[in-house]
Amino acid sequence: MKVSFHGHSVVKVETNGKTILFDPFINGNNQTDLKVDNENPDVIILTHGHGDHVGDTVEIAKRSGALVIANNEIANYLSFQGLNTHPMHIGGAYEFDFGKVKLTPAFHGSAMITDNQEIIYLGMPTGVLLMAEGKTIYHAGDTGLFSDMKLIGERHPIDLAFLPIGDNFTMGPEDAALAAEFLQAKTVVPVHYDTFPPIKQDPQLFINLLKENNGKIMKAGDSIEL
Repeated sequence: MKVSFHGHSVVKVETNGKTILFDPFINGNNQTDLKVDNENPDVIILTHGHGDHVGDTVEIAKRSGALVIANNEIANYLSFQGLNTHPMHIGGAYEFDFGKVKLTPAFHGSAMITDNQEIIYLGMPTGVLLMAEGKTIYHAGDTGLFSDMKLIGERHPIDLAFLPIGDNFTMGPEDAALAAEFLQAKTVVPVHYDTFPPIKQDPQLFINLLKENNGKIMKAGDSIEL
């Protein structure tokens, strides 16, 4: 299994002959190395409905035919736009041909703002557990710290966790370090920082705060083999 990071919260997983793209915010993302026209994933997984996470899902999925996995509200909203979707919700899991996906809680918001300045509610935000090839990846999405991260780690031993550290909208480095302690992941990667001025952070600060020597700073395009 190959797992690569592509700036902000964009993560790509290649497993069981499939390519899975998390939160494909590419256009407008000055941290990414990806180009929308070059991406042809089999699956897109969305953590919540904000524009810097849904990103270029519609364009990519219409061209590639990717299955979009998201909470029920996002999945329905995108199905109205002609996408092939699989709705899920927090606590639910489903076995796909590439692996198992389970949605977890996240404490954040989830909505789309239209050009007419209307807010479309898109259900509760989520984290995502992806289990494939005997490995478990946790993408926390956008979230603050919450104590049930301990339960997530206890129920699902995690090989690789992506945690937001940008502060302002999500956890900052200090809370994310405590989240890493709760989760007990083998490797922890900071995400969701530096893309916009309010979330400017030094990822090394997060790494230095970790009690376990299990942090890894990934630049756009870096990959890990699990």
